[in-house]
Amino acid sequence: MEQPKQYDLEERTYIFARDCRNLIKQLMKTITNIEDGKQLARSSGSVPANYIEANEALSKKDFLLRIKISRKEAKESILWLRLIDIQDEKLEKERQRLLQEATELMMIFGSILRKSEKIATV
Repeated sequence: MEQPKQYDLEERTYIFARDCRNLIKQLMKTITNIEDGKQLARSSGSVPANYIEANEALSKKDFLLRIKISRKEAKESILWLRLIDIQDEKLEKERQRLLQEATELMMIFGSILRKSEKIATV
């Protein structure tokens, strides 16, 4: 009997950052897209980086801080995804997919925070 595939949030956040970079590479090279693309690359890359650090945290306080940063960076990624200028239907569909993924990641990190803080107070 085949075991259900375990969900890997580390891999999911990596794929989100990678896919944001792939979108950035396809954008029109306007001044605003270049600047907004840089910000998107930073914030989307910070999501998996901080999640990895959370998993290696030396204390509960450090874990919570890194999860909060991951959530904040996912939320910031939403802003940059909304601001970039896209004039191609295919790229717009990808932007919408990435916006959905960033929103889901933000909600997942929020849930982790609520559960972890609840456990910490019990």
